[in-house]
Amino acid sequence: MGSDAIFMDNNARPHRARLVRSYLESEIIPQMVWPARSPDLNSIEHVWDILGRQIAGRSVPPGTLHELQQALLQEWASLPQQAINDTIASMPRRCQACISARG
Repeated sequence: MGSDAIFMDNNARPHRARLVRSYLESEIIPQMVWPARSPDLNSIEHVWDILGRQIAGRSVPPGTLHELQQALLQEWASLPQQAINDTIASMPRRCQACISARG
């Protein structure tokens, strides 16, 4: 992580566990304040959405957990880095839209 990075999570219970909070504090990792019931702007969620659409668009959908795992690994490997970069680059615009809409 770069020195200007800020840790962002979605307030899910596992992210709020005492152990996780202690670790982040001990490593002096700054955390973004994220109110409950707020829009999920985390870029990785948009990447998961891209992967989900790729899996759903397959002519033969995975039928088992193992097949799903293999399909996800294949789709991840073929995901263009630019798609990930685009979701990250859209963060300021999405945050501003959220602020303009008052939350």
